[in-house]
Amino acid sequence: MRRKTAGQDPAGNIKEQTSKGYREEYLMNDYVIRGTAADGQVLAFACSTTNMVEEARQRHGLSKVATAALGRAMSGVTMMSVGLKKPYESITLTFSGNGPLGTVVAMGDGGGRVRGYVGNPQVELPLNSKGKLDVGGAVGLGLLNVEKDLHMKEPFVGTTILATSEIAEDLAYYFTTSEQIPSAVALGVLVHDNGQVWTAGGFIIQLLPGASDEVAQELQDRCTAFPQLTSYLAEGHTPEDVLEELLKGMDYIQMDKQEVRFKCFCNKQKVESALVSIGREELDQLIADDETIEMSCHFCNEKYYFTPEELRNIRAGMDVV
Repeated sequence: MRRKTAGQDPAGNIKEQTSKGYREEYLMNDYVIRGTAADGQVLAFACSTTNMVEEARQRHGLSKVATAALGRAMSGVTMMSVGLKKPYESITLTFSGNGPLGTVVAMGDGGGRVRGYVGNPQVELPLNSKGKLDVGGAVGLGLLNVEKDLHMKEPFVGTTILATSEIAEDLAYYFTTSEQIPSAVALGVLVHDNGQVWTAGGFIIQLLPGASDEVAQELQDRCTAFPQLTSYLAEGHTPEDVLEELLKGMDYIQMDKQEVRFKCFCNKQKVESALVSIGREELDQLIADDETIEMSCHFCNEKYYFTPEELRNIRAGMDVV
C-alpha cells in the first residue's frame, strides 16, 4: 500500500503525492507510441517518461539542469529504440560537450528498458535568457554520437555536431544530416521547485521518402504552432493526445504502444569483471589497503561492495587464468 502525502504542482495547486514524490496520476507506467499519417508519408512517435526520469534523478542525485538534460536524452532514445526488432538490440546517445555538465549518455533497447547518466550530476547554472533551465549552457559545444547495436559484426555509429546543445534540436539535426530523414523533435522535462520531475516526454515527427512538399509544409506549421510541450503534458495530455493534435485530419494510424521503464543490467559479477580489467598491480594495491571498497554503476549508480577477502579471491582467480 502506498503512503500519500500532500504536495504542490508548479502552479501552486495542491496535489497528492506518494512517499516517493510522484503524483498519483503518474503512477501509471511510462510508455511510447508510434504511428503513421498522410498515407505513409509521415512516421510519428510520442512518449511519456516522467517516472523513468524521476528515478534517474533520484538514483544519480541530479540537479535541476542535469535532470532536464538527461531526461530529454532519455525521452529521445526511448522513441528511437521503439522500432528495434529484438529486445537485446540497443541505441546509445552520447552528447559530448565542453560545458560543465560533461558527457550525457542515454541508452534504450528493444525491450523498452532505458538508462542513462551525466558526467557532473550536481552542476548548477543560472536560468537562461528565456527564464528556462540552461541545458545548452550546461552541455556546451561538442558532438552527438549515436550508436546502434543490432548484434551484427559491428555497431552502426553516426556522429554530428551539437546544433544547439539543447538535445531535441541536436537529434533533429542528426536525423536530417546523418539519416537523411527530415524530422521535428520536441523533448521536455518540467522540474518542480523541490527538484522532483513533474512531467517528462516528447515527440518526433519524420518525413519519409516521397513525402510531398505540401505535407512537409503543413507539418512544419503545426509543429511551430504546437503549445509548449511540458505545459501541454502537465495539463494531463497524453502521448496519444500529442499525435492526434499534431496529425489531425491527416489519417493518423497508431501502430505500436510499448511500456518503457528505467532498467539497468548491472550486477556484482559484471562489476567484478571491471575489477579484473584494472590489472594485477592496481588490484594488489587495493588488497594491501585491507579495506572494503565501494564501486558504483555509471548508468544506475547502484553500489557494490567488495571485502578484502573477496578481493583476494578475485586476485587468485587472475593467477589461475
